[in-house]
Amino acid sequence: MRHKFTPSSLAQSFERRSFLVGGIQGGIGLLLAARMGYIAVAENERYRLEAESNRVNLTLIPPRRGWILDRNGAPLASNQAEFRIDIIPERLEDPAATIEILSELLALDPVEKTDLIDKVNASSRFAAVQVASGINYDRFAAVSVRLPELHGVIPQRGFSRFYPTGPAVGHLIGFVGTANKEEWEEAERNPLLVTPGFKLGKDGLEKQFEQVLRGTPGARRAEVTAGGRIVRDLETREDVQGQPIQLTIDGPLQDYAARRIGLESGSVVVIDCLTGDLMCMASMPSFDPNSFSDGIGRVEYKMLSENERIPLRNKVLKGLYPPGSTVKPMVAMAFLEAGLSPTASVGCGGGLRVGNRVFHCWNRRGHGSVDMAKGIYQSCDVYFYHFAQQLGMDVIAPMAKRLGMGQEFPLPVASQFYGTVPDPAWKLRKYEREWQAFDTVNATIGQGYMLANPLQLAVMAARLATGNQVMPRLLMTKGRPQFNSMNFHGDHVQVMQKAMSDVVNGPGTAGRARLPLDNILMAGKTGTAQVVSLSVASGKSGPWKYRDHGLFISFAPFDNPRYACAVVIEHGGGSGAAYPIARDVMTFLFDPTKALDALHQLEAQWGGTAQERLAATYARYAAAAGVEVPPPAPTDLVAMARQVDAEARAGPQPRAAATAAVAPPPEPESGPIPAATATPVAVTTRRTDGAVQ
Repeated sequence: MRHKFTPSSLAQSFERRSFLVGGIQGGIGLLLAARMGYIAVAENERYRLEAESNRVNLTLIPPRRGWILDRNGAPLASNQAEFRIDIIPERLEDPAATIEILSELLALDPVEKTDLIDKVNASSRFAAVQVASGINYDRFAAVSVRLPELHGVIPQRGFSRFYPTGPAVGHLIGFVGTANKEEWEEAERNPLLVTPGFKLGKDGLEKQFEQVLRGTPGARRAEVTAGGRIVRDLETREDVQGQPIQLTIDGPLQDYAARRIGLESGSVVVIDCLTGDLMCMASMPSFDPNSFSDGIGRVEYKMLSENERIPLRNKVLKGLYPPGSTVKPMVAMAFLEAGLSPTASVGCGGGLRVGNRVFHCWNRRGHGSVDMAKGIYQSCDVYFYHFAQQLGMDVIAPMAKRLGMGQEFPLPVASQFYGTVPDPAWKLRKYEREWQAFDTVNATIGQGYMLANPLQLAVMAARLATGNQVMPRLLMTKGRPQFNSMNFHGDHVQVMQKAMSDVVNGPGTAGRARLPLDNILMAGKTGTAQVVSLSVASGKSGPWKYRDHGLFISFAPFDNPRYACAVVIEHGGGSGAAYPIARDVMTFLFDPTKALDALHQLEAQWGGTAQERLAATYARYAAAAGVEVPPPAPTDLVAMARQVDAEARAGPQPRAAATAAVAPPPEPESGPIPAATATPVAVTTRRTDGAVQ
């Protein structure tokens, strides 16, 4: 039966539908009201912060690095104010066009432009890439006014790391640079590491003391437009500069030794016999850490990497050499401690038969009757061949280790190669072969398997000179360390002092090493380390890489030792390349003016200071690459070297160990930061003498 709709039923149906629709609408309204209430009340703080973040820009301020100071409180690494331009690759809308505009505004040459493109392509995208640093204000302003079309470009006014003596401290101090992806990941993606202008230690002491030197970043809140342009500053929290570290290094001495090495390839180590302070650890040729900190270009890196003298290697800690005859005082001390009388002698006819082979003395004509003193000051090989065969390597090797050879010292360095002190057990373990008589012959004159680095040779000299277990240190600390006695018997230390004095001041092999000073005598021992067989080269001439190494260890004054020194000249053709350097370095310790006069005469022959020669070499490489090198700025490192000379002439620096760390002067703020600056930092001004104002 068909249902019939009546007016009454239709009205009821309409009312029911209206009520349903109204209920649904009311429910939706209640839900919207509840959501709006939740947002307005419960999530008020969240959305307020999000709105604030659209209006306010928060940026980190990279902290100023702590200074690295020498023993007298002078900076070996400091900070200087600069204008710089960085880019964030991932923010670039048109990288090619942006780089083209920057090249025009900053007057980048073709090689610099190519280097920039390579850096951008190889970057981690999120990390800042340096375009230019140390630019003048006009160029900084030219980039700043065009920021609306240069997305991802960040002009900033901040600090850069500065090394006043440049190459002289390259290997020791190291350098800083921008963080790479691995470092960023290792630091758990710390945003500071990708903040434009921030650099961290990459090598040397800069890397070893990164956490101490880094400091605490500051922060800045600024009101910005939708396009990111800064309207006004709201709040700034200043950065906290990193803590300084003070080294035992004597800055003027370090610079002098590095320059005195001259055209040679080698190293100089000076140690204070009373405190163990490492006053000099010079390794040359070197690199300019200022170049690495600014982002080294391909031309300069090519110049360094192609140099056969390996300027990128720290020869003090990572150079291993046969010590040659510099070990003879050590061997003689082993003989004495084993009971051999210093008057025991042997006849030297120019060689000694050992087994079925004759081992020659360096003087083929022979030395006649030779006792211990003559064996040292005339460096007679036969004397040591003869008694080493009687007493054996098991007497010599322990003495070598007691005196520091083969030892790794507790220094704040990333690594040090500690060489080899061979003995029968070592050879059996290493090569599974028995020790032979000829092995003892080779080791007793510092050849064969024996290897040492220059630091070990300096420590050996200090321990022989004093009879104390001198331990090197690189950080200044309060108080003077007390060293244990080596417990050498009787007058054995005095025997060594006198014999080594005769090397220089008597009928020895290094008469030209005598100090040009009244009442101060230096003791020493020459060494020549053969590199290749005489069938290949003479060792004195021919290709550089085939020439003998030249070595010299010394201490002064000889009868009351205060300073010990080791000089190693790679492929110098013999000890004659090493002991004149030791003489001049030791002279500098007692009379800087006289030493500088001698150095300036030599530098006039060599073509200028180390920095001037490095600049000239770079100019040649740059010319070959089609790059025009600008003239040096008045605040370059050559001016710094002259300033160091002037300070040294002003009078001898205090050489005693400092009793407390010296804090650098504060680096004050200077002037307002331009609104276009993305990451502002406080600034300083620097005089041409390198002092911070």
